[in-house]
Amino acid sequence: MIESIVKSLSQLSEPKVLRILVKSLVAAVLTLSTLCLLAWSALAATAVVEIPWIDGLIDILGGVAALMLAILLFPAVAALVSGFFLDDIAEAVEARYYPGLPPAREQPLGEAVLIGLRFAAIVAALNILILPLYFIPGVNVFVFLGLNGYLLSREYFELVALRRLDRYAARSMWRKFRGRFLVAGLFVAALLGVPLVNLIAPVVAVAFMVHVFEGARREVADDRAGFEKRAQSVVTSRGSRP
Repeated sequence: MIESIVKSLSQLSEPKVLRILVKSLVAAVLTLSTLCLLAWSALAATAVVEIPWIDGLIDILGGVAALMLAILLFPAVAALVSGFFLDDIAEAVEARYYPGLPPAREQPLGEAVLIGLRFAAIVAALNILILPLYFIPGVNVFVFLGLNGYLLSREYFELVALRRLDRYAARSMWRKFRGRFLVAGLFVAALLGVPLVNLIAPVVAVAFMVHVFEGARREVADDRAGFEKRAQSVVTSRGSRP
């Protein structure tokens, strides 16, 4: 797992990955900034009590609330944005570390967008639902990591796995290696929780999950090969008996 993290971070300096990073970074920041600005503008344009100083205070508090909401929604927006650049990031990782892989299944843009939107809606809804817990010191860290770690592990796993597997095989792999993918999700959630670092998190998360997924897939292949070898050995030994 640590080796996968190191590989993911080291690849950020590659020109292709760097271009993807800049594009995803700009897209994520613009999306969140626009949402935050729209929310603040709508509140500023509304006279709640029609008393200037009170309305001014409400506007300030509303701006702070909009900023907090943008931070809470960043995991959802980051995953949604990374979905548009998934193939480019995954291809860059595979070209460097897994050159023998056959071409991946082409995922229709509509499918990637639908998965991203569905996930973004779930993350946003759950984070808003448990918003009061984020105001409890100490508890908020565990809540953020626990909730988003699980959600991000499922989302990034699906984004990566469905390039290589059908849904049945992907579900089977998730059940077999659930713990490993959950740990990967916690790492991604931790990245998203660190200011500034979270700006590169979507690209790192996709690259990291490709390594974790390929490691699990090769483990499955090795287990299958070992089983077939043992089965062949049993058949051979039985056939050699007088």
